[in-house]
Formats: sequence, structure tokens, C-alpha cells
Amino acid sequence: MTDGPLRGVRILDLTHVWAGPLAVRVLADLGAEVVKVEAPYGRGPRDPRESPIAGWLGGERGSDPWNRNAVFVKLMRNRRSLCLDLKTPDGRATFLELVGQADVVIENFSARAMPSLGLDYKTLRRANPRIVYVTLPGFGTHGPYRDRVAFGPTVEPLSGLTSVLGYGPDEPRCTAMALMDPIAALSAASAVLTALRRRAASGRGAYVELSLHEAGVAFSGPWLVDHQLGAHVGPVGNRHPGMAPHGVYPCAGDDAWVAVGCATDAHWRALCGVLDAGFDPAADRAARFAAHDTIDAAIAGWTRIHDKHTAATLLQAAGVPAGPVNTTPDMIADPQVRQRGFFVPLEDRTPVPGNPIHQPGSGSADWTPCPSLGADNQGVLAEWLGYPQARIRALEERGVLFDSPPG
Repeated sequence: MTDGPLRGVRILDLTHVWAGPLAVRVLADLGAEVVKVEAPYGRGPRDPRESPIAGWLGGERGSDPWNRNAVFVKLMRNRRSLCLDLKTPDGRATFLELVGQADVVIENFSARAMPSLGLDYKTLRRANPRIVYVTLPGFGTHGPYRDRVAFGPTVEPLSGLTSVLGYGPDEPRCTAMALMDPIAALSAASAVLTALRRRAASGRGAYVELSLHEAGVAFSGPWLVDHQLGAHVGPVGNRHPGMAPHGVYPCAGDDAWVAVGCATDAHWRALCGVLDAGFDPAADRAARFAAHDTIDAAIAGWTRIHDKHTAATLLQAAGVPAGPVNTTPDMIADPQVRQRGFFVPLEDRTPVPGNPIHQPGSGSADWTPCPSLGADNQGVLAEWLGYPQARIRALEERGVLFDSPPG
């Protein structure tokens, strides 16, 4: 496994979709030994009828499409794959033996999933009293919503975030990117580290519960407080409650934009010099808010005659905070990102995001790509549990272990 500050920590990863896998990816990047315990159909069917959300790795379906789901692959580096059917008695028994050798079990199923498999925390704790068990269901393990299956876009409106997105009171919007998932992921990664540190002092394992919903609410901005204090709170689009002008403006080219924000009177005076549109350089913030529509139109008229990089450069040179709005190709080609080597050429023709945590003894030089389904069945069971080859073959023959989705 990779080197890093978490080397020696063993994690059994039962996560799926985004929040859980991202949490574990952070820990795996930092050196934890992670075994991805996968269901036979966990990566999809043998012969999918449609392409996944983000397509196939490298743009090609290949002969093993279940191993080429781009979103799955992006999240599953630095792991070993054990494809184990937990719905079988032998699968559950094998898993509990693995729990006895692990430090952490983490999952983000619905609240009823692990108990229905006979693998609730009490059962895991009997197998290993020092186990740190982290569960991350959509709405937690109790409360009236506990049995609901949740995804980021469905949780986001309940977090209050949707009420402040959009371009007016009649047009609330979701982020369309399941923002609750990465928020919850970082909370879960922090929770694992905290529980391990506490265990090092006490010798006791821990039951850690988070919810996708509450993780999002905890990251809500000052509008929560403003609303409780009686202030009007609503969507303002790309404008800002404390800056004027502030927005994203169209530039020359196809779907090209530049972001501009005047946080101070000095920024406003500098913008007036660039626009040369007859605005009063001495206008205070209140006056600028009152004329925001007119100012926006003038800025857009100026930005439309420049490409986004030229517009940003000219504004920055004049002392106006501005920057081009990057598309995904722009982001990968950005000189700052390239110089720092953030995107890692780990997978087939598909650069994947690195880890934003930089520290001595931790880097991507020894990272490993996403393993094929069940690629480490024999290695994990032999190394962790000492299973002989005959026993492993018997589990394969009984339909407990897989290296491809059942046909």
C-alpha cells in the first residue's frame, strides 16, 4: 500500500456512490491499508445497457465495463478489491474474521442495511472490541427519516442551501453536484482520525454516526443566523451581500465567462477606469448596490469584446479582483495546477484529482490505480486470515467470492 502517516491502519471499506468512497480515498491517499469489500454487482452488471454518468474510463467501454466506470475508478485508487457476497453465511463469517484484523469499518448504506445483514455494530464489536465503526446514512440511524434512502441532490434542499441559490425568489436551484456528499466525506474522514486517536489513548473502539443531511446543515453559511435574526434571506445569484458590483460576466467565445468582484471602494475606482462608462468613481457601496443592474450591463458590454483570459489579465493589472471561469479542460491545463502536479496520470488516459493535503512523507509517487473487481481476493484472505488456496477456491466454487459480475 502507499506510504504516509496512516500506514499500518487497516480499513474495511463498504462504501458506495460518493460520500463514503471519497472519505476513504482521503485516508487511503495518506497511507491506510484499505480493502474494498465489494458486492458482486457493486460496480454494475456484466453487460450494462447504458453508459455510466461520467462515461467510461479512457472513453471506451472495453471488454470489462464494470471495471471502467470513470466515477467509480476516480474514487477507488489505493485500495485492494475483495469481492465477497455478504448475503451468504460464508461471506458474513469471512467478513467478521476480517473485522477481527481491522482497525476501521466504514459504510454509507441506509440505516437498515447493516442490521439486515446481521452485521450491526454490536456484532462487529464482538468480533473486535477495538473496531472503529463509522456509519454514514442519509439521515442518521434514528429519527422519522431514518429509513429513507438519500442522495446528495435530494438532501440538499432539506439542508437549506437550495433556498439561497438561484437568481431570484421564484427560482431556487440545487447545485446539481451533490454538494452534501463531499462535505460529509471530509467530516467522515475527520471522524475516523479522531476515533483512532482516542482509541490510542483509551484502548477502546468506537461507534461513529454521521448523516449526509446534518453534514450539509453544519456547513450552512451566515444566512442561517441572518434568518433567525429576522433578516430577509433569499437567492442573489452571482451577486454578493457585501460587495458591489460582484458577478460572472460573458466573454468572447463559446460559454466563456470571467468573475469580477469589487470588495472595496478602491476596487470600484479601478473598475471605473477600465470601463470608462461614466460611472462616479466616488460612489459608495449603497449607491453601487442601487445601480447594480446598470453596472452589470456595462461590465458585460466590456467583457464581451475580450476573451476570458485577456479580460481577467486587464482587470487584474488595473487592480480589480477578477479571474477566468475554468471549464474542466481549463482546470486540468491551468498552469498553477500543472506546476503543482495536482492531477495525477494514474488511470487510462484520464487524469484524476490528487489529494489537497500536502505534507512530508505523503505523495502520489507510490499510489496505485483502482483494482479490478475481486483482483485481491486471494491476497487479502491469505495475508489477513491465512486462508490456504484450497479454502479460497472452495469459496469461489460456492459463489461467495467473485472477480466479475455474475452472468
